[in-house]
Amino acid sequence: MADYEENLDRDTVTLYLDNDEELVCDVIAIFPAREIEYIALLPQNKEDAPVYLYRFFQDPENEDDIKLENIETDEEFEEVSAAFDQYMEDEDMLDALEDEEAEV
Repeated sequence: MADYEENLDRDTVTLYLDNDEELVCDVIAIFPAREIEYIALLPQNKEDAPVYLYRFFQDPENEDDIKLENIETDEEFEEVSAAFDQYMEDEDMLDALEDEEAEV
C-alpha cells in the first residue's frame, strides 16, 4: 500500500512495509517498460538506500489515486532495471545539454 502526496514541490510516496514501518520516498522517475509504467523510489533520509522499483498505475481522472504493484519475476526486474538505467542515462544527457545551453 502506498500513499501518494506532493511535498514541497517534490512528489513523495509513503510505503508501508511488512514490519509496520513507514518509509517516505522521493519519486525519482516514472518511466515506461514492457508496455506499462514503472516508478522508481528513493527513501528519504537514508544513506546508501536502494532504489525501489514498482509497477505504477494512476487513475486518469484522479492523479492522486495511484496503485503500486510488486515486480514478481527476476526476468521482469532485470528488464525494468535496464529500462530505468537507460532512462537515467537519457535524463543525464538532457540535463547536460540544458546546462550547456544555459551557459551560452
